Parts: sequence; structure tokens; C-alpha cells
Amino acid sequence: MTDINDPYTDFKSGYVSIVGAPNAGKSTLLNRMLGEKISITSKKPQTTRNRILGVLHRSKSQMVFFDTPGVFQAKDKLNVRIVDAAFSALGDADLVLIVVDVSRPDPNAERYLVKKLKNQNRPVILALNKIDLIKKSAMLEIIDKWSTVYGFKEVVPISARLGTQIDDLIATMEKILPAGPPFFPEDTLTNVSERFMVAELVREQVFRMTGEEIPYATAVTVDTFKEKKGGRLISIEATIHLERSSQKGIVIGKNGSKLKQIGTRSREQIEQLLGTKVFLKLFVRIQKNWRKDTKAIRRFGY
Repeated sequence: MTDINDPYTDFKSGYVSIVGAPNAGKSTLLNRMLGEKISITSKKPQTTRNRILGVLHRSKSQMVFFDTPGVFQAKDKLNVRIVDAAFSALGDADLVLIVVDVSRPDPNAERYLVKKLKNQNRPVILALNKIDLIKKSAMLEIIDKWSTVYGFKEVVPISARLGTQIDDLIATMEKILPAGPPFFPEDTLTNVSERFMVAELVREQVFRMTGEEIPYATAVTVDTFKEKKGGRLISIEATIHLERSSQKGIVIGKNGSKLKQIGTRSREQIEQLLGTKVFLKLFVRIQKNWRKDTKAIRRFGY
């Protein structure tokens, strides 16, 4: 019987494990689907060493993604642990999303991955990534080849970098998700967001460069986080929230000198974290007695 008062009637939710060979574009795909860059990345293989969780909120569904390390036949202990982390995500998944780089096939990793998939009974969708780097005439042959190696629920050609057919991929996954309420609140994006880390680094500098009650009256929010110049520059705007006007004067300092110091030291730390140049702009605002305001506490992520 349908409960007309239940806001999650006809709602779907589930965990989706994103797996594939190193550099197949898994993290790029996740960032594209979420509309945000949520974790530290680089072009080096195995930068991701743990499962990274990202949450996609839609009107009738919630998808909780595990962005996993690249799958390959590991030999040394560290890489064995990394690959184990990837496969451990399969056990927690309602759906498995395989990402393959069609422009640079990795037959060994692909055969190894398919072999592992045959030991589990969850539905699997294949995303053929980087189709912008191959000739259209080659696509049918690639789809036919993959269709013979495993019983995929769907095969979806995409370009994570350009956003090609990402909406189709999301809609395909949504159809397969089981019915159920959301797992996370609507404002949850990830368990290890770069925004969170940026906010914490700014707050750390406020702690180090001010005294008395200032650090404990401080909350930091990241208002914008945008990649520019092809990812070579990240532009960030963040707000330092304080409880009283007297605190604002201390944080800003004479002619803005203190705020400039906080910004410079924060930017240096953030650049180390992100591995790229950063333009950081800081604002200072008063949120009176926010530590006693339940809504403000929640909005600031505590």
C-alpha cells in the first residue's frame, strides 16, 4: 500500500562501485556526474589508494558512488592492498559500473577485471570512456567485442572529459537501482571532499595566527571552487564566519594585513594539497552566536 505522506514513495537509492584499470577516467567520471571535483587527483597511476565516496542527489533517486583505485594484477604488498580496496567495494555495491578507456585498451587489466566480475552476481553496466579520442566507425566493433566477454546490463559509450552521454549513463543506472529512501542528507557530497579540506586549512591558519577566543568562534565555508585554464588554476572563494564585530577587526587586521597573511599561508597549504596553482579570496562575515544556533551549526558542516 502506498503512503501518500511518504516523501520517498517511488524513490530509489543504492551504492554503485566504479571500477576499472588505472587511468580509465573513473575519478573524472565521478566528478562529472557530481558536478564537483571532490578529491585529490593527479595523472600518476594509483593516486587513489582508498575508496572515495561521492553522493549524487536526484529528484527520484540517490546514488552513492565508490570511486575505487585502478585494478591491475598487483604483486607488491602495497599495490595488493590497493587493488583489494577496489574489489572490496564490489561487496558493498547494489550496482557495478565498469569504466574502460577505449582509446588506450589495457587487455591484461581488462581480462583480470572480467575474471573477478564473474565471481559476483550484481548487475554490471559498462561505460566505454574517451570516445572523443577514437573514430566513430570503431565504436560498433568495440561494443560487439565487450558484449561477448560478459553479460552487461547495459553498454554506454561516454566521454567523461566532455560530458558526452553522461545523462544517459545516469538514467541507465537509475533504472536498475533498488527502491528505498536516501542514505545521506541532501547537502552531503562526499566523505572526503576537497572543499572540506580547504575549509579546514583556512581555519587552521586562523587558529595559528590569532589568539584567545577567535579560533573557537571561527567557522569556514567554501563558497566557490572552480577549475580554470584547463585545470592549471583553481579559483576558490571562502568565508571566515565569526560571532562578533570585534573579532572581525582582529582577523582582518590593520589595512587587511592579518587577513592577507591568513590567505597567503592558507593558499600555500591548499596548493600542496591540490597539486596546482590556487587563487584564494577570503571574506569575513559575522554570524552572531552561531555556536548556539542549531541551523548555523548544521550549515557549517558540524
